[in-house]
Amino acid sequence: MNDQPTVLIVDDEKHTRDGLRLSLEDDFDCYVAGNAAEAMEYLQNDHIDVMLTDLRLGEDDGMKLLDAALALPKPPVCIMMTAYGSVDTAVEAMRRGAYHFVTKPLNLDEVELLIKRALRSRTLEHENVALKQQVERKFSIEGILGQAEVMKPILDTIQQVAPSRATVLIEGESGTGKELVARAIHNLSGRPKANIVAVHCAALSPQILESELFGHEKGAFTGAQERRIGRFEQANGGTLFLDEIGEIDASTQVKLLRALGEQTIERVGSSKPIQINVRVIAATNRDLAKMVEEGKFREDLYWRLRVVTIKLPPLRARKSDISILADHFLRDLAKANGKAYKPLGEDALPAMMNYDWPGNIRELRAAIEHGVVMSNSNRVMLKHLPSYLLNPHGLGIGLRAPSLLATKDAAAAAPGAAPGTTADPGAKPKSDLDITEAEHQLILTALQRSGNNRTVAAEMLGMSRRTLQRKLKDLNMVRTHRRRVTTPASPESTPA
Repeated sequence: MNDQPTVLIVDDEKHTRDGLRLSLEDDFDCYVAGNAAEAMEYLQNDHIDVMLTDLRLGEDDGMKLLDAALALPKPPVCIMMTAYGSVDTAVEAMRRGAYHFVTKPLNLDEVELLIKRALRSRTLEHENVALKQQVERKFSIEGILGQAEVMKPILDTIQQVAPSRATVLIEGESGTGKELVARAIHNLSGRPKANIVAVHCAALSPQILESELFGHEKGAFTGAQERRIGRFEQANGGTLFLDEIGEIDASTQVKLLRALGEQTIERVGSSKPIQINVRVIAATNRDLAKMVEEGKFREDLYWRLRVVTIKLPPLRARKSDISILADHFLRDLAKANGKAYKPLGEDALPAMMNYDWPGNIRELRAAIEHGVVMSNSNRVMLKHLPSYLLNPHGLGIGLRAPSLLATKDAAAAAPGAAPGTTADPGAKPKSDLDITEAEHQLILTALQRSGNNRTVAAEMLGMSRRTLQRKLKDLNMVRTHRRRVTTPASPESTPA
């Protein structure tokens, strides 16, 4: 078996490619091609470590060949050579991903040393990739990546609870990976992997949600022209994942409580009980304990759901995982977009570490995909990532400080500080209504930017449309109470 590195020499001049082959064949397994078509045939059918190509290949363009080679799943190291050398040409070749650039007439010893240096660089890169993959395997469960200290007990809990039948409540801000955790628990549970059913409760009205969960009989209500099997029955023997559980209405809470307690359901329009065997995993970005205190969520259902609770930290609390997550997304999204993998540039990671990621892992993934698509060099640089990364406490839509709509932690730490500002130690703390006022203004800004489309505004703010509706109602009550002092526009007057 020939274990020599492979070198593809591409030149339209026969004496040049033959001379290079004779010079290099003692140390390398050499292939030669006279045009781009021959070169691509070798690249697609053989493993090529290094491609040494002329810039001008008769009617062919060496730059286009470079682009095609680097777009392959396992691209070679590319070195450009030409008799028409210039600084601009060299910069363009390097920008497109070439390892180096040499001009004719060639110094054969220099070319050989350059190829060997390129191969050493490729070996180090492969070793680095392998090391990163080992780290990912060591600190991952079913696709959940994390080596931060705050993630270790979570990964332990997932492994511990998965084989049981216990109901699990997953809490955390939007975008922290709650559904990924639910699927990991299911996949490790021993139940059929294909039998996990997800329901996003906030996306459905109370009437539709009840039918969606429990099914209905033919004629149960207007439009019910045939029997429908609900999600509980679809998940029988497996797992039912209820996302945004805090959004379900009171009547559905009662039926859900019975389903959890007795493992029986009744379809809408029927009184016949149906026995089920379903493990329920619920998720929420709301404070269910507070909702219980306020009478907005049943206490008995709350205790049924939180047999085991997993609280996912926001990405800003596990910044040591950003590099691992970013590299994982770079590989996945490069493949999904039909592009070659490119590592992060040296200026990208510091900016990512300095950003607060209010949209959490979901926002990080979107930013990486932006970089993968926009990169026109051999790395994903800061300039290829969304511009809002330059604002550590900002958000892509420029609407809110980190997690303002999900938590008041920042306000508690710095009473009276407006979003994006530093509290004056000597200033008198402001009331909670100032935080509400800031939230109110952010919602109004989102509505204005979305053209008063509440669905789009909710997406901009990282919440469900129902949550936005509830906040508009709550905020209007506060504004009504304060009209004695001021009379700003009411959110309720905002068209849907």
